[in-house]
Amino acid sequence: MTRIILRQEIEAALPAIDLLAAMEQAFVAWSSGRAVVPPVGEMLFTQPPGEVHIKYGYVSGEPYYVVKVASGFYQNPSLGLPSSNGLMLLFSQATGELVSVVLDEGMLTDQRTAAAGALAARVFAPEEVRVIGVLGTGIQAELQLRHLLNVTECRDVLVWGRGAAQCAALRRRLADTAYRLRFAESPVQIARSCQLIVTTTPATAPLLDAVGPGTHVTAVGSDTAEKQELSPSLLAAADVVAVDSRTQAASRGEVFRAVSAGVLDMARVLELGEVIGGEQPGRTDARQITVVDLTGVATQDIAIATAIYRSVTHAD
Repeated sequence: MTRIILRQEIEAALPAIDLLAAMEQAFVAWSSGRAVVPPVGEMLFTQPPGEVHIKYGYVSGEPYYVVKVASGFYQNPSLGLPSSNGLMLLFSQATGELVSVVLDEGMLTDQRTAAAGALAARVFAPEEVRVIGVLGTGIQAELQLRHLLNVTECRDVLVWGRGAAQCAALRRRLADTAYRLRFAESPVQIARSCQLIVTTTPATAPLLDAVGPGTHVTAVGSDTAEKQELSPSLLAAADVVAVDSRTQAASRGEVFRAVSAGVLDMARVLELGEVIGGEQPGRTDARQITVVDLTGVATQDIAIATAIYRSVTHAD
């Protein structure tokens, strides 16, 4: 019998799940060749602006395969609605039976993206982070900072966003943390002041052109061919560039834009799973500039949907 899991059950189960460990397993599964992940399904809308992503796949030897639908409609907050929505479908690899409908309303996509960003910071960020920089003020900006609480001791944060009201709202949502939030007048101020930068916007033109020596940048906003938060010159200047999936980076994200501009060779781009698995080195020097471009791979959805199902149902 198909188990329907509601958002309230998901919220209750999440605190007991080690999401960083789940993301580690997801990235290693992809980079080790154990996962089958077809190309991303995608619908882009203009009136109003929005997008729908369909990601699906399986990992050999695992019990389930997953089909995930996630949407983002960026004018929703003005209507009193969250910008994200969606669900995940969990099927048996053995029989094709629909095991569970996970009605997460897009929450698990947001959570696994934020956990992946924190994991990228744990792997690549310099040891000394004095100020964290965040571009964006939405749910992903908030979740990235919440997941970074367990990765870095830094609590000074510089935020750039669309306006004072959005920045103030982010500060209120993070009032239960020890973060000290200040607001930047421009992305350039963040580039000059921060050693760990996370970009979380749906921008379609570069916001960051350059960063200082020793800086790590995790880019999570650019998950289509049209979006772009980082200048190709920033990736060209980086000492280390990594992605979650080179296959996806060939058609979307920051690496796609830099390769298309002719300033970055895909041959020097690492995968996060290769670094976690010890196949490739990560940061090797405190002054290196490192960039991780995350477009979101289906193995993340498989890992988090499976973890939620097992937690809620106590399945083996």
